[in-house]
Amino acid sequence: MPLINVEISLQYQICSDRADFILNIESAQTSSQRVLGENLLISQNLTLQRYEQPGTSSRFLRFQAFPGNLQIRYEAAVEVTHFLANPSTLREVAISDLPNEVLTYLYPSRYCQSDRLTEIAMQLFGSLPKGYARVAAVQAWVRKNVVFQMKSSNSMTSALETITLGAGVCRDFAHLMIGLCRALNIPARYTTAIDYGADPILGPPDFHAYVEVYLGDRWYIFDPSGVAIPMGFIRIGTGRDAADVSFATIFGDVSSSPPEIKIWATEDDSRGWYIPSACLEAVSTDT
Repeated sequence: MPLINVEISLQYQICSDRADFILNIESAQTSSQRVLGENLLISQNLTLQRYEQPGTSSRFLRFQAFPGNLQIRYEAAVEVTHFLANPSTLREVAISDLPNEVLTYLYPSRYCQSDRLTEIAMQLFGSLPKGYARVAAVQAWVRKNVVFQMKSSNSMTSALETITLGAGVCRDFAHLMIGLCRALNIPARYTTAIDYGADPILGPPDFHAYVEVYLGDRWYIFDPSGVAIPMGFIRIGTGRDAADVSFATIFGDVSSSPPEIKIWATEDDSRGWYIPSACLEAVSTDT
């Protein structure tokens, strides 16, 4: 299992009397992701409220900040256990057999308008055999038809707009793949992370978005942007789309600097820690 270390630094300037923050930056604690140690430092003396979302383990931090400079630093060491499966053995699940908690990820959502993608999804993938290979075909199509391009989209860009633009960043790739999967009646959800192993040519580490698709009896990881490796993800938030798991939602007159993120892996054979790498198996970190 990998041990991945992460440091996140956020800087804000509060220009109004007060500003309310809802942050989703802390590593999720699940049966497959164990936080061995973490530390949160905030430059202002604030009253913090914490909330963990049932079912997804997304951890939210709420506070009201005062005028002036605000610095936030989060550090964590996270041990991740991966479940690996032969892709050829993974089948799509009939709607009648899906667990109740999975059903919400069949519906259209704000950025994943699957009801308006049904025609194109059926034309492209409707005749393919159902299973992992069909989902992989959706991922391959998104990768081929969308160019990874910084600043080509914004926080309001949806899956429909990404098809028209033909360009986007990781959140846009994820939204489009999710929308197409749901249009095929395949449950798919949006997950945020910090990712180890991304190509440095893309710039410094940043928050990342990937897709999880329900196949067989658990959620499997797909990265339609192709910029990272599934075994290198530290899960933060899980939801229907980006609206559910924004890393920072701010109410007030606030300016910010780009986040500064560091991520590295620790190798220790005696503890079973190895460096994350690409693999041919289907990868899962959640049931």
